[in-house]
Amino acid sequence: MSGTAKEPRKANRRGAARLAAVQALYQMDIAGTPLHDILADFERHWIGREIEGEQYLPAEAGFFRDIVTGVVADQRRLDPLVDHALAAGWPLKRVEAILRSVLRAGAYELDKRHDIPARVVISEYVDVASAFVDRDETGMINAVLDQIAHQVRPVEFAQQAASLPSRRGQES
Repeated sequence: MSGTAKEPRKANRRGAARLAAVQALYQMDIAGTPLHDILADFERHWIGREIEGEQYLPAEAGFFRDIVTGVVADQRRLDPLVDHALAAGWPLKRVEAILRSVLRAGAYELDKRHDIPARVVISEYVDVASAFVDRDETGMINAVLDQIAHQVRPVEFAQQAASLPSRRGQES
């Protein structure tokens, strides 16, 4: 098998879609760009293109659209979910716009995309956040999304806990 791939793996295409979705949500938040315009702009001019010397990876377009349209459609329900997971006295509206976008996209996937394991979703959005912010803020992303995951996917976490080997009888 050769060392180069003709097409990025599906995971890489999904990672690129997550990054593009966060950027699109950020632009909508900051500039008030309408949904239709942002989808068309990103799909036509950003995803898989070189812009200002930066190469944007090819992304899974349907996944990108699902995240962006899903966040917009469910934002009134997602924002209180994120607010509840944030530290007391620090509501979502006080969080930097890029972090709001990461948290909303992550909350959407955790809530609606049960085909993707929660740990994968959390890890992916921590990686996306690390492209924009420092380690302390990525830790906050991890903690908030983990709390949301436990709330919206309790069965998944119960199954994970049940599958862990018991430490009883292993101690000498």
